[in-house]
Amino acid sequence: MIVLALDTAGVNCSAAIYDSTAGTVLAEVVETIGKGHAERLMAIVDEALATAGLDLQQLQRVAVTIGPGSFTGIRVGVAAARGFALSLGIEAVGVTTLAALAARHRQAAPGRNVVAAMDAKRGEVYAQVFAADGRPLTDAAELAIADAAGLPGKYDADVTGSGAPLLSGEAAGGEPDNFPVALVARLAAEIPAGAEKPRPLYLRAPDAKPQSGFALSRV
Repeated sequence: MIVLALDTAGVNCSAAIYDSTAGTVLAEVVETIGKGHAERLMAIVDEALATAGLDLQQLQRVAVTIGPGSFTGIRVGVAAARGFALSLGIEAVGVTTLAALAARHRQAAPGRNVVAAMDAKRGEVYAQVFAADGRPLTDAAELAIADAAGLPGKYDADVTGSGAPLLSGEAAGGEPDNFPVALVARLAAEIPAGAEKPRPLYLRAPDAKPQSGFALSRV
């Protein structure tokens, strides 16, 4: 299976192409841009395709990181993935950033349960516990640091991600919440056919809220 993976959930704007049959990453293009994912994503996809020597019609699945992460970036990536899937007649699947962080950790420390924890600010983290084989043991959730601090002990788990120091009572500044976009492609290739279409995983409501109480007067 030829998989195109997109990651726009954080500061990176990335695309990778992965051949799951051969177990080979054919291309991986990453730009750390912070903002402006919508303006750069298509060019990055084009570069990945050119590097892999493929065209869009050869893709068999498209994957995208669905969050938690940047509200705007997630929307850009999910919309692009679903657009590719619709136009090409292929399946689109979503991979959470927490699952990708856990998979990154398993590559370095196999055989261990892991808590993927992202610093959500405001004294909270986005967290989820995964088994050593990658199965989720809890749902992804926004938790107070005090509530999340007991997860490693409860599940005999390591901790990874920017929220790791917070769970042990230290200051912020743990591992960055970055991972190879090719890892997203690998995870996506393992998702059974017929999975739900990707949609944003927002664990916190946006800070910006629409104004209410205003109406246009009729003239």
